[in-house]
Amino acid sequence: MPTFVAMKWTFSSTHQANMANAVLRSDASAFASSDIRETLEARAQRGVKGWLHQAQGAQDHFARTLESGASPEARAHAGRKAGVELAGLLAKSKISRISLDAGDHNFDVAEGLALAAYRYTRLLSKKAKDAWTLEELEVVGLSDAEAKRLHVLITAVSEARDLINTPVLDLTAEDLANRAVELGKTHGFKVTVLNQAKIESLKMGGLLGVNKGSLDPATFSILEYAPANAVNSAPYVLVGKGVVYDTGGLSLKPSNFMDTMKCDMSGAAAVIGTLCAVAGQGLPVHVIGLIPATDNRPGGNAITPGDVITISDGTTVEVLNTDAEGRLILADALHYAKKYKPQLVIDLATLTGAAARAIGPNATVAMGNASREVWDKLQASAASTHERLVEFPFWDEYNDLLKSEIADLKNIGGAEAGAITAGKFLEHFTDYPYVHLDIAGPAFLDSPWGYYGKGGTGVGVRLLTNFLSQVSS
Repeated sequence: MPTFVAMKWTFSSTHQANMANAVLRSDASAFASSDIRETLEARAQRGVKGWLHQAQGAQDHFARTLESGASPEARAHAGRKAGVELAGLLAKSKISRISLDAGDHNFDVAEGLALAAYRYTRLLSKKAKDAWTLEELEVVGLSDAEAKRLHVLITAVSEARDLINTPVLDLTAEDLANRAVELGKTHGFKVTVLNQAKIESLKMGGLLGVNKGSLDPATFSILEYAPANAVNSAPYVLVGKGVVYDTGGLSLKPSNFMDTMKCDMSGAAAVIGTLCAVAGQGLPVHVIGLIPATDNRPGGNAITPGDVITISDGTTVEVLNTDAEGRLILADALHYAKKYKPQLVIDLATLTGAAARAIGPNATVAMGNASREVWDKLQASAASTHERLVEFPFWDEYNDLLKSEIADLKNIGGAEAGAITAGKFLEHFTDYPYVHLDIAGPAFLDSPWGYYGKGGTGVGVRLLTNFLSQVSS
């Protein structure tokens, strides 16, 4: 099992004297130093924005201004972007410890800085000492409650990103389940792991079918945070696709589409990260996470295109493409969720290339049959966190594309509307308010974008933590 190391956070009322410091204010006149004030004003007159970097002796100083913004969402996004910019300067200058005082923008700038400063360095050996990491971030003037919320949230997102970035040799389905157990003990939620024998007894034909080509057993993890003061009588259930590596099975992917497929468990990572954040913040909300996990390989007795499998609810599915495997394992999980009589079920999955091609990394493709009230709250959280959602149509006419001549359903709908037909396939296994989030676009980046560098982003953790905070208040 991999070992994960967290960045050190400190919170105080004043700067540490032995650290580089960064100060952000809404206006240049708010800076005590006349030199900084005049320099920032001169830069503004020339249209120069961004951080001013001054090296005074052995200590580095960063300063900038930031307007408040037209809305709270725009203000928060601008603050995070300022943090992202600062992270780039720190990396360039190899500064690993920074004290930040951003006044009213403290939370947002620190959040952006921490998200952009994330690095996955566990597998580096000789180069480890040369790799820049942000070892310590001190935030000056943040309240105790905000300090805790920030620390818990960034830790949760980083846990999710670490899981996504870990190669399958170090993160099998069993390893993923074991890590969830460890995090449950740390953050305060219960984890039950169903092994292969139990999965077989539950007749989870989707999960077992995908697992047929693997040497490693599948797992089905149940994460539950049920505080005594929960405001909801029926739980919110989060379902995360846990394909720890996807070759495509016998419908084999081209090699240039396979090398990043350790990220195909990003949905599972987001569910784990969200449980860490919700439990760590002590939100009064009952949440359950379900994670079906396996790899998808072409070995052994792998299912073949044309095979028919039976999902745990009795539905027969004609498998026309073994690379459309995520929906098969999610089908069992969505059926399992019925036992909880949930208030709402949200699944997260790197499910379709169609979603990624439609909107790229800019947002998550979203669809479902939940009420407008639920969608409005989700969209408010999406705007607040800048983990944006694009709602796709979910008309029943799309079900016609999933009809099979020899089974109840087929697992692909054809060349058109691929993201939507995948969502409609999943809806078949629900009997509750349901939202499907296809995170294929923003889950894993080939180059830096937004608040994130290359690799896993942990998308969904911040969005769902904000949403669950809303509904619990």
